[in-house]
Amino acid sequence: MSKKISNLEDLGGFVFSTNASFSYEESNEEKTPLKANEQRLEAHLDKKNRGGKVATLIKGFQGSDEDLKSLAKQLKTLCGVGGSAKDGEIIIQGNFRDKIMEFLSKQGYKIKRVGG
Repeated sequence: MSKKISNLEDLGGFVFSTNASFSYEESNEEKTPLKANEQRLEAHLDKKNRGGKVATLIKGFQGSDEDLKSLAKQLKTLCGVGGSAKDGEIIIQGNFRDKIMEFLSKQGYKIKRVGG
């Protein structure tokens, strides 16, 4: 099966055109990260694929991987447990949804409780 290409960056910056008058201009604009008060996060509880143990999921984070990992570290330290951060999602081991929601709202994030 072939790998799907969603944008030009997946090609490694290679651009090919049969149009003789084609000119490629590379954009140097960097995405500005959203501030805490502009982010809309969701707090979930999850037991799927975890051997029946509960984990708190924070979804919807938009920003760099470094910012995501930094926020995850703050939350893990706050709760005193382990967890991980990847793909805009933070996973905290255990049911700490209320504690995390309170912390994030004090930091300026707009957070919504999702599920039971």
